[in-house]
Amino acid sequence: MTSSKENIISQLHREILSLQGFKTTRSLTDIDLGFGQITEAFPNEVFPLAAVHEFINVEEENEAATTGFIASIISALMKNGGATVWVGSSLTIFPVALKTFGISPEHIFFINAPTQREVLWATEEALKCEGLAAVIGEIREITFTESRRLQLAVEKSRVTGFIIRSSPKNHQVNTCVSRWRISHLQSEPKDDLPGIGFPRWNIELLKMRNGRTGSWQVEWTMGKLENIPQVVLHTEEGKRKAS
Repeated sequence: MTSSKENIISQLHREILSLQGFKTTRSLTDIDLGFGQITEAFPNEVFPLAAVHEFINVEEENEAATTGFIASIISALMKNGGATVWVGSSLTIFPVALKTFGISPEHIFFINAPTQREVLWATEEALKCEGLAAVIGEIREITFTESRRLQLAVEKSRVTGFIIRSSPKNHQVNTCVSRWRISHLQSEPKDDLPGIGFPRWNIELLKMRNGRTGSWQVEWTMGKLENIPQVVLHTEEGKRKAS
């Protein structure tokens, strides 16, 4: 294939992604989120911002791994300014621990809503606020209609949203552009020094609209993710259906 044809196809691909809601700007794509080789799974190798991402957590012991991985993402988003809103009905996150990921806890607004309905409402309202770096909502269940409302909110505000679903009863179709499952791995001390090593996670990307699924074992160190074994990627069926 000639270079000119490759450029035309690449341009068409970018235009199609734009029509489907992936309207990235230079200020967004210039942010280094520290994903390393995982970026190969994203459309145009760019993590979709101004979108809603879903995290499935089926085991209680992996809650810390899920919140840690999300913290590694929002730490990069917050470097350009802007606060983050974290909403839940039983928040168990330890704010001081966020400093591990370079996040100042005072720049995060924690909202403890009594019911899941109020969590969903507060998450949607926060996603409408322009200028925020990110919004995280701990929502057990979400319908297609509810997820659509969240997507419409981020399309206007350009805020990036993260939904954490702990022990969901089902994985029904929704409008989230991606679905992740994060579990913890045993850390290893560095240079034979005593104590606990850097956080290690097993990352499963179960869905990525216009991208690829895959699984990785990574370590969070020096502000970025380092792959432990070789990355395994799987092309989604037909590369057309993301949900």
